[in-house]
Parts: sequence; C-alpha cells; structure tokens
Amino acid sequence: MSPPKRRYAPPPPEGASALGRPGGAQSLNLATLARRLAALIYESLLLVAVVFAANFALLPLVTPSRAGKAAELVVPALPERVALFWLMFAVLAAYFVWCWSNGRRTLAMKTWRLALARRDGGAVTPRSALARYLACWIGPGLALGAYAVLSLYGYGAHAAWLVAFNFLWAFVDRERQFLHDRVAGTRIVNDGATG
Repeated sequence: MSPPKRRYAPPPPEGASALGRPGGAQSLNLATLARRLAALIYESLLLVAVVFAANFALLPLVTPSRAGKAAELVVPALPERVALFWLMFAVLAAYFVWCWSNGRRTLAMKTWRLALARRDGGAVTPRSALARYLACWIGPGLALGAYAVLSLYGYGAHAAWLVAFNFLWAFVDRERQFLHDRVAGTRIVNDGATG
C-alpha cells in the first residue's frame, strides 16, 4: 500500500502561522527527484541567458579602457575578472532571491509546475531564499578548494565532480532533498494547481 499523497498548501495570510493550518507540514506534495532534476536542466539553460546578458552589460564597467575596441579579444586581468565574478554573484543572488521569495517562482519552476515552500508549507521569505542561494555555492566552493589542493599533485581535474555535490546529496538524503534545501529549510513541491 503506497503512502497517501501529500499536497502543497498555499502560503498563509500575512502574519498568520503556517503551523496553525490544518495539515501543516504533512500537507506538502513534494516533487519527485526526477522532476526536480529535469527542472534543474531547464533552469540551467535559462540561467545561461541571464549570465550572458548580465556579462554583456557589466563587461564595459570592469574593462573601461578597452570598451569599444573590437579589433582584438582580450581576457580581462585578474582583478577585473574577480570584480566581474562578484558582480555576477550579486546579480544571480538578486535574481534568485526575488524569484524564490514570497510565493514567486522562476520560469523553469512555472513550466514544470513546481513551487518552493518552507518545511512547514509557508511561503519562503527573502532571508530563507538568500540562505538557499548561498547554500547552492557549497558544491562549487568544495570543488575550488579540492582543486587548489589536488592540482598540486596533478589531479586537479578530479575536483570537478564536487560542483554537483549539492545535487548528489539527494541520493543519500532520507527525503531526497538537495543539500541547499536541507540547509535553508525549504522544499520543492508540486504546484497546488497540479495536484
């Protein structure tokens, strides 16, 4: 006999507690791992467009001395690349915090009819969305650290799989949650309109 299907409950009214709602956390209709991974692939394609557009707009700001000179392709110096990385980090943080908080969703989440909710079924706050975004960088951070150590011995390429650490976590998690969802106390659920 299969367990009963859990449904996503809409966020409570402003100031109300999601725990006081009938069903509470037990009413979540958690999305399957396969759906979340498929939405992740689609999200990655859309994110490439966001990164390209932001880089196109920001590159002249970090390389003003070469702006408008199209005769040669020059890789910016290290300080300019670091500045561009932090600008992109901030742009992506703003994008995801906006899309994940207060019941909003990214285009991939809308397409796959997924929503992001707190563990208790309530809407994600901007603070929780920021925590989730920062936790998404655990895997890439581990990969950079491992690369720094392993490259000393000629094995730097073996650190690349750690980029996916957050997503591989779902295969060992008892609820099949990604690491960043576990850290931030969020869940990806099926949209209430699909249940």
